[in-house]
This record gives sequence, structure tokens and C-alpha cells, in this order.
Amino acid sequence: MKPFTEHTGKVAPLYRSNIDTDQIIPKQFLKRIEKTGFGEFLFNDWRRSADGKPDPNFPLNDPHYSGASILVAGKNFGCGSSREHAPWALQGAGFKAVISTYFADIFKGNSLKNGLLPIVVDQETYYQLVSLFEEDPTTSVTVDLVNQKLTLPGGQQVGFPIDPFAKHCLTNGLDQLGFLQAEEPAITAYEAAHTAGVRTV
Repeated sequence: MKPFTEHTGKVAPLYRSNIDTDQIIPKQFLKRIEKTGFGEFLFNDWRRSADGKPDPNFPLNDPHYSGASILVAGKNFGCGSSREHAPWALQGAGFKAVISTYFADIFKGNSLKNGLLPIVVDQETYYQLVSLFEEDPTTSVTVDLVNQKLTLPGGQQVGFPIDPFAKHCLTNGLDQLGFLQAEEPAITAYEAAHTAGVRTV
């Protein structure tokens, strides 16, 4: 997993509320066992019409948002099933972060474990972002994870919360297994001391 410290990227809007994981990555595409290859199927049932052609009315098919790496989504993003494929699909499509006023807990946890940053903002900030993006579809935002701040086009900075352990793992490019492996010397020393203590009793 690559370290996530700071990222500046174009924003794409998807303002619908209660977007569930079956819409993020429909169940018929869950046959792969790798984490890769899901990006092309992101929001498949919304992005494509019945004949398989791109739906021009779907926001992510708008050429203005081509190359976007930050998604602004509606409230309760990632609800529904617990499939870990949802953050994989978003990452596969090039997204580094998702901004919303609320994320479903399991989706949020899966995202943080896989290097996708879910950013929670208050309602006022959310509406401000929406206004900026509608005014200029090429708007970019800078995500500073180290200082937990979003920098908007006008220079305004907005703070966002994140679990300290998740922040440590993201900024160091560690998943949970990687974190444990990095702590192997301390674990080995503890076990040796504990074993020695038991033997002396």
C-alpha cells in the first residue's frame, strides 16, 4: 500500500444519498479473487444503459470529470453489504478519496484498511463544495492528511477527523498486517521478556 500524505486532484460529483455497495460495484462482477480489475465496473448499472453504452446523463461519464481522483458523494455513502470490493472499485477507477457528510461504518473501515480516504465534512462545507464544483467543473482540491485539512480553490482550509491509528497506517503505507510486521522487534522482545518472567516464577 502506498503512503497517503497529500493529494491534489480534480473532483467528480455524485450527490445521491444512500448509495449502497451493490451500486458501487454490482454483484455480478465479484468473481475475481484479486483486488484489481474492478475499476471498469464502478457504478456499472448507472454508468451504462441496457445496451451497454455509456449513459451521457450519468455524472461520471461527463468529459469534464475525466481523470477525477476525488469523489464528492451524498450522505450515507457505502451503505448496504460489507463487500470490500467497493473501495477496490473506486481505487481501480482512479479515486484516492471520497468526501461526504456521512459514511456507512463498514465501508469506511474497509476504505481505510485499503488506502482509500473517506473524508467527513459538515453540511455547510458540503454545500460550499457543491457550489464550487457546479460553478467550475474543473475544480481541484488538496487533501492534506498529515494536517487533516482540505484546501479549497480559494485557499480556504477545512479540517476533517480521522482515527489516529488509521492515519498512522495511511501516512506510512501500512495495512493492518504491515503494521504488525513493522512491530515485530517489539513483539519479539515482549514475548522473550514474558517467557523469561514465567520461567522464574
